[in-house]
Amino acid sequence: MSTPTRLDRLDRVAVVVGGASGLGAGIAVRLRADGYDVVVADRTPGAGVVEVDVTDEVGVEALFAGVVEQHGRLDAVVNAAGISTFGAVVDHDAAEFRAVVDVCLTGGFLVLKHAGRQLVRLGTPGSLVTLASLNARQPGPGLAAYCAAKAGLVMLAQVTALELGRHGIRVNTVSPGLVVTPLTAPAMDVPGVREDYVDNTPLGRPGTVEEVAAAVAFLCGAESAWMTGENLDLNGGAHLQRYPDLPAHIERMLNP
Repeated sequence: MSTPTRLDRLDRVAVVVGGASGLGAGIAVRLRADGYDVVVADRTPGAGVVEVDVTDEVGVEALFAGVVEQHGRLDAVVNAAGISTFGAVVDHDAAEFRAVVDVCLTGGFLVLKHAGRQLVRLGTPGSLVTLASLNARQPGPGLAAYCAAKAGLVMLAQVTALELGRHGIRVNTVSPGLVVTPLTAPAMDVPGVREDYVDNTPLGRPGTVEEVAAAVAFLCGAESAWMTGENLDLNGGAHLQRYPDLPAHIERMLNP
C-alpha cells in the first residue's frame, strides 16, 4: 500500500482545540500545510476561531456535531487546551487546583468523549491526539495540579484507545518538554529557570513549536496507522534527568 500524498488528504478535516495560540496554533498551521481542512476552536474568540470552553460539555458536544454537519466528516482531533497554576500542595488554593484539573483533565475527557462519539457514529477511522506534558511523568515542585492533570490525561487516552480500537479509532498523547509558549513564558521570566531546564535536557536546548507540530501530524496521519494508546515523549531526553526546582529559583529572585 502506498503512502497517501498531500493531494489524497485535501478532503480530510481536522479540529484543533486550543488552536488560537502557542502549540495549538503551530499544530493548526502544520495540519493545513499537510492538506487538512482545519477547524480551530478556542475559548479566546478571534477571526476563524470557533469559540468553545472545554469545561462546558454542551459547547464541546455542539462543536463536534457542528463540524460533522458542516463538513460531513471528521478525521483528526487534537486537544491542546490547557492552563497551569503554581503553589505548594500544603498551601494550594483548592479552587485553583480544581480549575487546572477541570480544563486539562475534564476538558480532555469531554473532547475525547464527543469527538469519539462522532467518529463512532460516522463509522470511519480517525485519530485523536491530546497534548500531555513532560510533567505527566516527571514531577515538578509547585506544579501539583498540572502534573496530576497531565498524568491523568495519559491514562485517560490509553483507556479510550482500548475502548475505541474496535472502531478503528486511534488515541495517542504527545508529552512535550520545554517549548517557549504563552503558557511557559511566565516561568521563563524567572532568572535561572530556562538554564536549569536546558542543563537537564541531554540534547541541550528547548524544543520548538514546529517539532511538536510535526509529532502531532505524524500521529494524525497514515504513517502511524498501527499506533494507539501511545504516549510520545518529546523533550530532548529531559525525562531522563531531573525537573527544575521552580520554587528555589523564585525564592532567589524574590530574596536575592
